[in-house]
Amino acid sequence: MAGSRLPRRLFLQGVAAVFLFAFASLYTQIPGLYGPEGILPARRTLRPQGKARWQQLWERPTLLWEAPRLGLDTAQGLELLSLLGSLLALGALLLRRLCHPLTYLLLWAAYLSACQGLPAAGDWLPGRAGGPPEAAPLEQAVRDLAPRRPPLLARALAAVSPHVRLGCGQADQPLPRVVGTHWLSVVATFLIEVAVPPLFFAPTRRLRLAAFYCQVLLQVLIIITGNYNFFNLLTLVLTTSLLDDKHLAAEPGNSHCKKTPAFWLKALLSLLLELTVGGLLAYGTVHYFGLDVDWEQYTVHSRTTFTFHQFSQWLKTVTLPTMWLGVASLGWELLTALWRWTQVRGWLQKLWAAVQLSIFGTATVALFTISLVPYSYMEPSTHGRLWTGAHRLFGTVEHLQLANSYGLFRRMTGLGGRPEVVLEGSYDGHHWTEIEFMYKPGNVSRPPPVVVPHQPRLDWQMWFAALGPHTHSPWFTRLVLCLLQGKEPVILLIQNDVARYPFHKQPPNFVRAQRYKYWFSQPGEQGQWWRRQWVEEFFPPVSLGDPTLDMLLRQFGLQDKSPPRARSSSNILTQALHWIRRQLSPLEAPTLLWGLILTVGAIRVVQALLGHRPSRSCPAAREKNHRPAPKDSGVTPAPTNSSSSQPPQRRK
Repeated sequence: MAGSRLPRRLFLQGVAAVFLFAFASLYTQIPGLYGPEGILPARRTLRPQGKARWQQLWERPTLLWEAPRLGLDTAQGLELLSLLGSLLALGALLLRRLCHPLTYLLLWAAYLSACQGLPAAGDWLPGRAGGPPEAAPLEQAVRDLAPRRPPLLARALAAVSPHVRLGCGQADQPLPRVVGTHWLSVVATFLIEVAVPPLFFAPTRRLRLAAFYCQVLLQVLIIITGNYNFFNLLTLVLTTSLLDDKHLAAEPGNSHCKKTPAFWLKALLSLLLELTVGGLLAYGTVHYFGLDVDWEQYTVHSRTTFTFHQFSQWLKTVTLPTMWLGVASLGWELLTALWRWTQVRGWLQKLWAAVQLSIFGTATVALFTISLVPYSYMEPSTHGRLWTGAHRLFGTVEHLQLANSYGLFRRMTGLGGRPEVVLEGSYDGHHWTEIEFMYKPGNVSRPPPVVVPHQPRLDWQMWFAALGPHTHSPWFTRLVLCLLQGKEPVILLIQNDVARYPFHKQPPNFVRAQRYKYWFSQPGEQGQWWRRQWVEEFFPPVSLGDPTLDMLLRQFGLQDKSPPRARSSSNILTQALHWIRRQLSPLEAPTLLWGLILTVGAIRVVQALLGHRPSRSCPAAREKNHRPAPKDSGVTPAPTNSSSSQPPQRRK
């Protein structure tokens, strides 16, 4: 059986890379989102309630409670956490010695602290790099196809014409990218998300590798056509556990091994299983998606041949068996670890191995148990029948975010036009100027930018706000107030180049918001990427001191009742944070993140080149060049026929 040394290293470095993107992306947005002049100042979140220190830490586990001890406010503590997390993740990427469980425990604790220390963390931080997304592809597909909801798949297939349109659901994402794909991508997406994930547990290696490459294909296509920050990167990292050293060329193949009858029998059974699985997938795709080829017009037609009731019955049937499949897989891994422990020699080594096995085995079983609860969310009856102990354990540690349900969206939007909120400002209340964001759609002639792996949280939330009334997004009222006040940190979230902000010289006297419907332009329309249509007024025109604005701020509890507590700026740590912010603020977040990616790549290339240099002190080389002669042979080996007249080298 092939080893897993390289996949393990690849997985750990992938997790470190995701943490690096998450921390660096958050750092660039802290002043405008959570600073003293930000949209939702973080100082309002962490307020001592007179509880004991450890009780307070357990109820809201964040290291930001210790920021005042360092002379920092909450936002500065968040900056320090983000910088330290970025440096630690960068170290884990570049230094093998830092690929240690303690390193990843610290990264998880730092990111958990950031999530817990922010207002409405679940809304502002949709991607959680530290939590394991259990069976994320299957959960997402089930959310898309779940019963008692609009017929999503039928609408998706109907929305995509036989000509080139948007595929893979990219029309309904917060920050879209435009790439033309065929409507068959819709069918392929659900095939890969629903039918392929069970192959992760397949007994044959080729089936697991096929499942891996199917997921890689899907995630890469989503990355190319969308801006889902580091979500898809995290899914890719998780799938690396399907690889092995043999596939990554770390172990030689067994082509020179003797082929025994047992070998041929195993190969035949594996081939039959693979052909059976492939045939079932092909038949199921053709049957359930009604694929029909029109040979005269060279087109393929599709329609759903199952109802929501049938799908819900199928979901009831397979959810519990997939859980037992996971239990069997975990049990096999634990038995394998136990067998390896029995092979350890020496009582001291065996005792230490037993301690490690007990700790990590218990932690693994506990994590698997609590992960069953969010996994069962996709099927209510199974969720109700789940072991009550799992529910209690999950409820106890839910605030630690150890396990998460990672479905992106429960409903597909944008089929009748993509909703967008467009902010407008004015000096006189009659002539209005649109406020253009860096990343979200606005100007119809501007192409969608490439943002991944950065997550612009304000642009992301603007899309969510467009899905309902502004009262469902209380932070939007604070955004309007900050624009009327001309808060520079908030303006930098909208335009990193202040000169491109239309009101950079003087804040607008009035601000309002309109809701539009956006569509990608047709191929024949030159110079335009979007078409849009006005729908309604999203936020009424307001000015500073307007009764409507004051009423909304009071209603949502967003008024500045007390000014931020002044802290000494002579603190060395505070000065260092200000200096780092001044050096990095001119860079746009995607530029900073891609700069980090290129820097890490260049350093890894140099490390690889230096690592392949032959070393004179290499033990393997010395053993090969100075192999001792056999002791029990009294015959001196005959010299080789050589025309060289040089005397033999003296042995050192």
